[in-house]
Amino acid sequence: MLITCKDNIFHIRSGGESLLLCVTRKGRLLQLYCGHILPEGDYALSAFPPAPAGPSTCPNTPDGDEIESVGTARSAYPTAGLGDFRPAAIRAVGADGVDALDLRYRGHRILPGKPGLAGLPAAYAPETEAETLEIEMQDGKTGLAVTLSYTAFASLPVIACSVRAENRGDAPVRLTRIDSLALDLPDDRYDFLHLWGCWAMERTSERVPLTHGGMKVASRRGASSHSHNPFAALLRKDASEEAGEALGFAFVYSGSFQIETEVDFAGQTRLLMGLNPDNFSWLLNPGETFQAPEALIAYSDAGLGGMSRAFHKFISRHIIRGPWKDRDRPILVNNWEATYFHFNTEKLLELGRTAKDLGIEMLVMDDGWFGAREDDHSSLGDWFVNEKKLPGGLKALSDGLHRMGLMMGIWVEPEMISPDSDLYRAHPDWALQIEGRPDSPSRWQYVLDMSRKEVEDYIFGRLYDILSSAKIEYVKWDFNRNLSEVSSASLPPERQGEVWHRYMLGVYSLLERLLRAFPDILLEGCAGGGGRFDAGMLYYCPQIWTSDDTDALERLTIQQGTSICYPPSAMSAHVSAVPNHQTGRMTPFKTRGIVAMGGSFGYELDLTKLSDEEKAEVKRQVALYHQLAPVIRDGDYYRLENSDTLAAWETVSADGRQVIFSAVIPYARIVNTHIVRLRGLDENARYRDIETGKVYTGGMLMHAGLNLAPYRLRERDAVLVRFEKAE
Repeated sequence: MLITCKDNIFHIRSGGESLLLCVTRKGRLLQLYCGHILPEGDYALSAFPPAPAGPSTCPNTPDGDEIESVGTARSAYPTAGLGDFRPAAIRAVGADGVDALDLRYRGHRILPGKPGLAGLPAAYAPETEAETLEIEMQDGKTGLAVTLSYTAFASLPVIACSVRAENRGDAPVRLTRIDSLALDLPDDRYDFLHLWGCWAMERTSERVPLTHGGMKVASRRGASSHSHNPFAALLRKDASEEAGEALGFAFVYSGSFQIETEVDFAGQTRLLMGLNPDNFSWLLNPGETFQAPEALIAYSDAGLGGMSRAFHKFISRHIIRGPWKDRDRPILVNNWEATYFHFNTEKLLELGRTAKDLGIEMLVMDDGWFGAREDDHSSLGDWFVNEKKLPGGLKALSDGLHRMGLMMGIWVEPEMISPDSDLYRAHPDWALQIEGRPDSPSRWQYVLDMSRKEVEDYIFGRLYDILSSAKIEYVKWDFNRNLSEVSSASLPPERQGEVWHRYMLGVYSLLERLLRAFPDILLEGCAGGGGRFDAGMLYYCPQIWTSDDTDALERLTIQQGTSICYPPSAMSAHVSAVPNHQTGRMTPFKTRGIVAMGGSFGYELDLTKLSDEEKAEVKRQVALYHQLAPVIRDGDYYRLENSDTLAAWETVSADGRQVIFSAVIPYARIVNTHIVRLRGLDENARYRDIETGKVYTGGMLMHAGLNLAPYRLRERDAVLVRFEKAE
């Protein structure tokens, strides 16, 4: 059994992770422990935190419970207004206008498998691989019931958590905060790691010490955002990339979020993760239920790298779905940086012929194929083929590409509407807007009100007709601006705070409908690049465009930062032209290829303009990636180095027989002494360099290291070395 209950203590074991919860004699739910897996035993000594400093700072518990004070108790789901002055996981305003809650245990059940969440992305697992604990709590005054859900998985140290609220009272209750994850830890000897950034510079890791007081990482943009990612980790002070304890947290959601920590006077750490309360309220009438999104807790005693590999496997096995989950993704060329808006059928077929000659498998037609779209000033929402550009429509182009042996993909941005569009002229109220306030278009576009069913239905109908009109295997789903003027003409004033979350529910519903109608489609997520790279989108899209910055040296930091939580196979990575369109930097073709092979591989340039030498390099890269793809998809990923003078990473196949080592010299010094220690090998096994035939022991590669001097790498050069485990 993965979950047990004995003497009012719940023990949740997931892979190598344990979470202990305890019900006190007065029905409070405490958290005793989260960390390395524990054997069954007597956990009573873990139950109670240090005594409070004094009654003025921590009121005593008035009902004779075991805990001395709610102000220092390690609560499994903390509430506000009744003596706990730390951040609350839930706030709800009752009929009396007060947001105090006193949640007490009412019962529990243990279920086989992993239930889904209505309308939301969530982890999944067969009944034989998971167990779920549901604990029901209730506030006696308002009648608000809260069900805490915890799922344990047999083979991975990840626990999935979610929260459901139901109004069982006789008056409305307004939720103003409902977090999906609450964790109270007994000490503060942690560093806090998160991923920050901006457009074209997403997911840069930052590690800072926890201090007394609070810290927040959040998005208020209606998207998980370029600025902050819905992921964080707590690392023990001595934790490194491959040693020490790490707790990682990922939110399975793509809208506004908040991650909050606070260290109290007793040195205890509270971490909360959930919907951003700045963008949220929800009116629950009697009998109504609200389901919060899911959050994940991963544990590792093998450092940050061990935590990353746990997340990689979990997301690959229990979040990503569909026929592309376990398949190598097609090597594609996207025409965006080759043509921008200036293309027609003839140009695309010419690009396709060259792609086919070079071994590429798919051509993706990007923005500009619909409406009167000649630039980014118009036509979003007018999802009708521009037959002046594409005579015969999508079918003529698709038929031409498939006759060559190429698959076809298209770009769409379904959540947006241009002020200069037939759709906006017909339905101006379909855009998010606040009556009496000016609109603020960004990129000459507004955001459609996806909280409205008629809007979702219309967009689904247009996408259905488009994808039914031709053989299309791939859709790049873009989202190029964040939400502003967030108000819906379809909701009354008392429900306007629900629009942010209802918007995401509408997007998820549209994605789910599309995948049910076209189950074989490969969806690639995009949001101005990597502005919505999260576990929620990966439930629908097996890969996401990692960043609009295609510069190989910039991608080193972006891709390594992304890999801290998300699997490399989910990172779309393309070889682009030089000078690079974002930075103007010149980088060797080989280096661009090696960096792009760190994820799902493709090209973002005009293949027809390549030299014969570059075309020969494309053929080599394509042939090589076909051999690498299964290892990148299923293997163990190791970050070896990421500095100004050396970036290096490694992937070891699931069976341990194949090793891919990659290194780049971003900035060369007069003396470049780079000896890189590999990881994850069998010390006593022998590994053969496939290209040179040279044989090394695993111990030599891991402890003495691989000397890069013989490769004679200059600035911006790169090397990819493949090892094969000898018999």
